[in-house]
Amino acid sequence: MNNFKSIAVLLLLVCFGACKEGAKTTYLPQSTGAINSLVVVMDNQLWKGEVGDKVREHFAASVVGLNMAEPLFTITYMPESVFSGAIQKSRLVLLVAKGSESKVGIKKDVYAGPQSLAIITGTSVQEINANIDAKAEEIIRTFKDLEITEQQKRFKISLNKELVLKEKFGISLDIPSAYKVGSQKENFVWIDRQVPKGAMNLIVYTVPENAFDNDTTFVQDILSMRDSIGSINIPGEDIPDKKNYMVSERNFAPHIYPAEIAGLKAAEVRGLWEMNNYPMGGPYLMYIINDKERNRKLIIEGFIFAPATQKRDNMFELEAIIKTLKFQ
Repeated sequence: MNNFKSIAVLLLLVCFGACKEGAKTTYLPQSTGAINSLVVVMDNQLWKGEVGDKVREHFAASVVGLNMAEPLFTITYMPESVFSGAIQKSRLVLLVAKGSESKVGIKKDVYAGPQSLAIITGTSVQEINANIDAKAEEIIRTFKDLEITEQQKRFKISLNKELVLKEKFGISLDIPSAYKVGSQKENFVWIDRQVPKGAMNLIVYTVPENAFDNDTTFVQDILSMRDSIGSINIPGEDIPDKKNYMVSERNFAPHIYPAEIAGLKAAEVRGLWEMNNYPMGGPYLMYIINDKERNRKLIIEGFIFAPATQKRDNMFELEAIIKTLKFQ
């Protein structure tokens, strides 16, 4: 089967529902792949030209909020002629082709499960690129949602059983058993795990419900809050005659997005932290959750210290943990 015919069959499957969800009777093998790995399938000429550049522009864009440039997805490219056998079981697949129609579709569990397979076609390079620009955000969101679910499934095999979050805040998180409670106070819990060259960390605390009510000072108020919490609860190396603690990196403006966690409105904040009197730092991911029922804002933050190492997948794990939030 030549390239276009093969892609056309998949396009029918994706865009027109040739394989009905409720009618599947065949066994699907388990999908494979490392977290945030993407198989991209297209003609070699497209890959080496403008279309390949457009795919990399979106799907290999740098992750926001890291102190080293790392791509959203680790891409493995292959021509359609070798897209067969075990590689078809990859969890994330993007197929791009030039053909007689302009179509974009996303299909679940075509060759394996769970799997997300996206197809983009166009009658010209310009049309393909326009379709990528128009639909990349939606496809990336679909891919990321599947990866979050997969990450959560993997660490649920062995979970931390400590009840400190339930006792202090009335919440639970699915936290891998490698994490341990390192510090706890009346309104603060610090949970961490050791990784090569450093540690992955989760902190939880609350602030009054009316915190951050002033939109004009929202960003500065977040940074001030982080610095205040750091000065009290997250000390650094002992330095004679100096107080050393975590602060927000002022040379890197945080990125803030609307979010929803456990059905509640929230703000997602991604930025960099450092120690105020020591050369030490890294990325953080914070969720400010509007918990109106309990008259508070719940703050859950993940941050990493692991110098000279890639941190994308570590931060992704922390995000996946936070997104398991449940209220008890």
